[in-house]
Amino acid sequence: MTTDEAAIEQLWRDLAGAHAARDAGAIVEAYAPGAVIYSLAPPLAQCGMDRDEVSAWLATWDGPIQLGARDVRLVVEADLAFASSLNRMRGSQGGVAQDIWYRTTTCMRRGAGRWRIVHEHTSVPFYMDGSYRAAVDLHPRSDGGSAVEIVKEGRTQ
Repeated sequence: MTTDEAAIEQLWRDLAGAHAARDAGAIVEAYAPGAVIYSLAPPLAQCGMDRDEVSAWLATWDGPIQLGARDVRLVVEADLAFASSLNRMRGSQGGVAQDIWYRTTTCMRRGAGRWRIVHEHTSVPFYMDGSYRAAVDLHPRSDGGSAVEIVKEGRTQ
């Protein structure tokens, strides 16, 4: 693992820790100013992370928010990196247990000696049966796949 790969993994661990601690400031700090965000919640897009909006969302949770990822594919080229993964978010809201899998593509840029998220797209599929319901009941296939896959110069390691 390279220094850049380790730094990016630390960024993700810090972000997961900030969610568990419900620390809006630390969550916002992981994102570059003006980062393009396509999140699960409305609106369709936003530019930058707003600490007050993050705080309001965190307040809807009863306690820690647990984040995890699998089938991570990370590509690092110079000062840019991108990753795709299946992510899991768990916790409780209003006394109701929440457990949702969703898809994420994240783009990061290194600047001033650190990696920050500059673009993030999260989504869930929706049922194509005319109901247009979000398919939040899906889970990754149990046949596995690698936990982390790192790609360098077009070669999987």
